[in-house]
Amino acid sequence: MDFNVKRLAADAGTFLSRAVQFTEEKLGQAEKTELDAHLENLLTRAECTKQWTEKILKQTEVLLQPNPNVRIEEFLYEKLEKKVPTRINNHELLGHSMIDSGTEFGPGTAYGNALIKCGETEKQIGGAEREFIQSSATNFLTPFRNFLEGDFKTILKERKLLQVKRLDLDAAKTRLKKARMGDARVVAEMDLRMSQSEFDRQAEITRLLLEGVSSTHAHHLRCLNDFVEAQTTYYAQCYHYMVDLQKQLGSFPSSFSNNNQSSGAGGASISVPTAPLSASLPSPSMGRSSTGSGGFSELRSSSGSRKARVLYDYDAAGSSELSLLADEVIMVSSVSGMDSDWLMGERGNQKGKVPITYLELLN
Repeated sequence: MDFNVKRLAADAGTFLSRAVQFTEEKLGQAEKTELDAHLENLLTRAECTKQWTEKILKQTEVLLQPNPNVRIEEFLYEKLEKKVPTRINNHELLGHSMIDSGTEFGPGTAYGNALIKCGETEKQIGGAEREFIQSSATNFLTPFRNFLEGDFKTILKERKLLQVKRLDLDAAKTRLKKARMGDARVVAEMDLRMSQSEFDRQAEITRLLLEGVSSTHAHHLRCLNDFVEAQTTYYAQCYHYMVDLQKQLGSFPSSFSNNNQSSGAGGASISVPTAPLSASLPSPSMGRSSTGSGGFSELRSSSGSRKARVLYDYDAAGSSELSLLADEVIMVSSVSGMDSDWLMGERGNQKGKVPITYLELLN
């Protein structure tokens, strides 16, 4: 019991010392140890990453589920660790209504048959939407949410501890300044050395965690590519279903399909393209500009080197690769036998493979 009381008194004294130091700093009556510029930049970058990750996550959730009540319900199921019940979406609801009405009017009639075909297509679109939402939630939303609820919370915890260690260090410096007697000064110097050591150690731990944000950016870039791929697949499926539906409706008698033209003869006609899917949708390779891909092709066919600007941070996965920092300029060249997605990069005496998707060739 005596030990606990002493421990409690010591903790209370430490807390009071930190509070006094913090108050005096705010009033401008005490010196404050400043963090080095590199660590400050890393802290600013981490905070910026957190803010924009939250905004992107929120807006993507709104895109995938516009109904706020349903979003709240799904959030509660997630927190209770229960499976979200399967819910029919709007396309599928519309599809069921069209099929039921078409059956009521009679599948043998032109209108009834058209309603049934439209309803079946709407149900197909609803199924594609469900797959798109599930894929986006798994490959895009979950990694973003894991960063906010895991990695960034760890960064905040260590950052808070660094602030505590800084207050202890500055309080120790203040006690040393006020020490007059020899014994008191020796004790104050020992406290200062210990506080400085703990502060330096905590600053290093915080710095290592903050530098990991670059890896988070690289991971989120891969997640973004997965999200774009899921969108491309979803919209391509929808286009394919609607083109097939248009062809089916076009096979109906012309007297039925054009029964409204006389009343709307004065208006402008609307033409819906019926080109095949492969002729209309862009291929994945069209994502790069023709100039950029042409420049890389010329570089591969020559034996020279070119300057290139780095678009994003890149962490080398092995000793044969070169780590990159966004906006830096390096020299790149082509090496015989190397994969077409890679070039040899040089920065001073450093040399290694670099991915061309992270580069922009300069003139």
